[in-house]
Amino acid sequence: MKIEINKLVPDKIDFKFLEKFAKRILKLVKLNIPELSIVIINDARMKSINKKYRNKNKTTDVLSFDYGEVIVCLNQAKRQAKKEKHSTEQELEMLLLHGILHLAEYDDQTQKDYNIMIKKQKEVWEKIKS
Repeated sequence: MKIEINKLVPDKIDFKFLEKFAKRILKLVKLNIPELSIVIINDARMKSINKKYRNKNKTTDVLSFDYGEVIVCLNQAKRQAKKEKHSTEQELEMLLLHGILHLAEYDDQTQKDYNIMIKKQKEVWEKIKS
C-alpha cells in the first residue's frame, strides 16, 4: 500500500502523521486499494473542486474520489478544530477517516446513510484512539 501526502499549502504542520493514521483506518475498514493520495489544499482550491465536481460554489472540509484520493481543506479543518476545541491534527485525522469511509463506499447524502456512516466513523475512531 502506497500512501502519498501532497501538501499544497504553506504550513508548519508535518503531515506525515496522517500516513500512519491512514494505514490503520484502511486496515480496520478492510479497504484494499493499491494507492492512497492525501492532498492538503486551501479554501480557494477546495471551493473550485467542489464547484467542478459537486456543483457547490463553496468550500468544504473533505472530498474523496474513487481512484483513491482524499482532499482535505486545511483552512476548513482549522476552523472546525477551533470550533470543536481540539487540535488541527485531530481534525485532520477525523476528516481523513471520513474521506476514507467514502472510499469504502459509505455515503452521507441521506439521513439514514449519514447515520450509518457516522456510527462507523465513531467505531473506527474509538478503535484507533484506544
